[in-house]
Amino acid sequence: MEIRVKCECGEEECSEWTIVELQGVVETQSSFQGSLQNLEIGRLCHTNSSQETYTFTVGYHELIGSKVILKKPLLVLKKLQKCTDDLSGKETELQVVGIIRTKILFKTRPKPLMSGTT
Repeated sequence: MEIRVKCECGEEECSEWTIVELQGVVETQSSFQGSLQNLEIGRLCHTNSSQETYTFTVGYHELIGSKVILKKPLLVLKKLQKCTDDLSGKETELQVVGIIRTKILFKTRPKPLMSGTT
């Protein structure tokens, strides 16, 4: 079976994506009864230093991470089904949506944030 990969944006114009890599598990509250789609789990901020340092705040925890370049870039693909006139009926094609060249790696334990009220 042949699967074609199609890129209409050109090599220099593909959308750049970044992976956020966390160590551990992110769990929702037991009272949450909805879909995980579009669920906000925290706030990602970039510091204005010369280094590529990021902070990720989840609830009362703060993680500090850094940007890492991947050894091999990854493609983000979208599967398309096309109808054909031959006996098979359908042809599968993959469309390039974006390319991932970097990831933000959070490899340390979270720092607890305390509120100012006691």
